[in-house]
Amino acid sequence: QVQLVESGGGLVQAGGSLRLSCEAAGRTDSIYYLGWFRQAPGKEREFVASIRWNSGSTSYADSVKGRFTISRDNAKNTVYLQMNSLKPEDTAVYYCAAKRALSVRYEYWGQGTQVTVSS
Repeated sequence: QVQLVESGGGLVQAGGSLRLSCEAAGRTDSIYYLGWFRQAPGKEREFVASIRWNSGSTSYADSVKGRFTISRDNAKNTVYLQMNSLKPEDTAVYYCAAKRALSVRYEYWGQGTQVTVSS
């Protein structure tokens, strides 16, 4: 089992920045990918970014490329999402998720953290 706890959400004006953190606990040696997803009111949850735990290779949704950066600190079992140039449409609950090597889907999810961007 892997437990994930997000932090760092809040209220920010458009154009501002926030950094989200996700600390993993439990069987962290089984993590293959860590990802960030978000869900806005009335919308489906969508992929934001992911990072391969060992190599650090990253992937981003087109909507956040050039504005968001995902990174990790293996020693702290923590993944970060640096969000710059925030837009009102980035407003959502942001979730951290983890996937094991043989999984086709993200199996472990955090409780989510609210990000609100005011115009």
